[in-house]
Amino acid sequence: MHDTADLEARGVPSAFVATVAFTDGAERQADALGADPVAVYVEHPIQDRTDEEMTAIADGAFDAILASLVKAT
Repeated sequence: MHDTADLEARGVPSAFVATVAFTDGAERQADALGADPVAVYVEHPIQDRTDEEMTAIADGAFDAILASLVKAT
């Protein structure tokens, strides 16, 4: 979150990716930093996922990440 807020403050379009389990924490951290970062949340948990499952999760998030970065420019 700190990196995303710093990059945004420098004018670099940014987005962070986290699992839905961290939505509340991410929102609180953003508020504490006075930031409004672009967030893309993916399903939880990811710890024990296979490579194929991780690829599917990443593929599913890719369009949202790309759209947020293109929209930000």
